[in-house]
Amino acid sequence: MADAYDVVVIGAGTGGYSCALRLALLGKRVALVERDQRLGGTCLLRGCIPTKALLQSAAVMDTVNRSIEWGISASGQPDWSKIQTFQAKVVDKLVSGLTGLVKARKIDVVNGTASLKSGPSVEVDGRTLQATDVVLATGSTPRLLPGLQRSDRVITSDEALTYGTIPGSVVIIGAGAIGLEFASFYRSMGAEVTLVEALPRIAPLEDEDASKEIARAFRKRGISTYAGASVEDVTERDGGVDVTFTTGDSKKETTKADVCLVAVGRGPITEGLGLEEAGVEVDRGFVKVDDQLQTTASHVWAIGDVAATPLQLAHVSFTEGYAVAERIGGESIPAIEYTGIPRVTYCSPEIASVGLTEAQAVDRGHEVEVERLNLQGIGKANIVGEGGMVKIVAEKAGGPVLGVHMVGPHVTDLISEGMLIVNWEAVPAEVAALIHPHPTLSEGVGEAFLALAGKPLHGT
Repeated sequence: MADAYDVVVIGAGTGGYSCALRLALLGKRVALVERDQRLGGTCLLRGCIPTKALLQSAAVMDTVNRSIEWGISASGQPDWSKIQTFQAKVVDKLVSGLTGLVKARKIDVVNGTASLKSGPSVEVDGRTLQATDVVLATGSTPRLLPGLQRSDRVITSDEALTYGTIPGSVVIIGAGAIGLEFASFYRSMGAEVTLVEALPRIAPLEDEDASKEIARAFRKRGISTYAGASVEDVTERDGGVDVTFTTGDSKKETTKADVCLVAVGRGPITEGLGLEEAGVEVDRGFVKVDDQLQTTASHVWAIGDVAATPLQLAHVSFTEGYAVAERIGGESIPAIEYTGIPRVTYCSPEIASVGLTEAQAVDRGHEVEVERLNLQGIGKANIVGEGGMVKIVAEKAGGPVLGVHMVGPHVTDLISEGMLIVNWEAVPAEVAALIHPHPTLSEGVGEAFLALAGKPLHGT
């Protein structure tokens, strides 16, 4: 039958396309259903890739405007249209590459809106695709605060990518990864930025010391931050918006800005999928799965942001997509250990972590030893003109490393070493014996472990 497949994957974002690509290599006949006109989903079209392109432009702006620190006289001005052109060029190139790869692996792309049927099968705009297995990978969309609607002055990360201008002032509600990254970008572009977070600290999911470090760095950059603050009202007016919030010490503040960007998280896309009718249970909109990523309906799986798993990250979606593809292919794949997955935020300075925070380790009954290294003691950090910290959380008395937490330049690239250390349950003495090249930022990791092993070099 022309419309009979081994697997139908709904959603062509990172989870969906990685799953489809792996299934094709395993010899499965695959249909990939996508309602957007282009493949790639949130990460490629509206998330990871375009926002990191913006942040690269911001990094260039920061370097140019700080160039006198390195003996170069220069100054820069942002050209928003050209920044957007650069962003679009990067996205277009990657979309083209992905589209070609999907075609090369003979995956059928079906454009349209899907709904799940029992069996399982998938209906796409009146066309029925029969399947042995179905993978739900429909992703997520930005949340808004109750009562708020998108407008010219109230936007989410989606609208920020195509906004007509770089605003002169911004209030950002939410200081998770998305809020921190846009706060950093807008400040680099010269905007006045106010960051409002309901939880007791910004970067609330990170280790407390990392949160304190990024808060200090943002204050130094001139970003106003309010943690433990409750937004009371967002009112649009001619030429701007007023955001009223109660601070952690119960003071009421009103900040006037050109734009209010809401970054309070992302919600799953499940509306219209017909999940309940097909026997798929949801929890607050997220699809319930077991540790193998199977849903409550036979032969129906869920991966990525739509699944009720701990982390909404593109590399988690890749991991889940591959795991499901291989399980469908008959391989025995162990459950994913989510604490072993790195978490990265591309603000300036960057934040990266893997494993348990100090508080989580203590809550789980570990007796811990902690080492905090100031990156300003590292030669390369001084050369690039940025500080930061490396924090190691380990089991007491030379036990295994439980968590690695970093704030500073390029730590999103350095965290892969931390990922290996945590997942291989290395002990500090083992890592301390490894040689890190000089002068590099990676020495920050090496020297933190030297100190934890009781033989610090540049630290005390």
